[in-house]
Amino acid sequence: MASSAFSGREPGVGPRVHGLVQQVEQLRAENEQLQRAVASHAVVDQAIGVLVMMAGISPEDGFTVLREVSQHTNTKLSSIAEQIIKYAQCASLPETVLSQLHAALTRRT
Repeated sequence: MASSAFSGREPGVGPRVHGLVQQVEQLRAENEQLQRAVASHAVVDQAIGVLVMMAGISPEDGFTVLREVSQHTNTKLSSIAEQIIKYAQCASLPETVLSQLHAALTRRT
């Protein structure tokens, strides 16, 4: 029978290592999620800036407009924000997004 000192393992190391591996995997997943959230937040902030400049509304109203368009078109907020940024660069908007954008802006002005 080999002793634990001879095998190079301490009793209970396996479960501890397994727990650490799980913790590292969880932290990696959280890190990736936070990185996506930061990137998404930056896009939303840029779109708010576009609405502030183009429509002459406050940043708070800009966020409200984005949120309303997102809700009324059943589209992720970050996707609407990306579309608004592209619209400011002379891209077209889908008709449903455009009509909801006009409606939301009308409620704010």
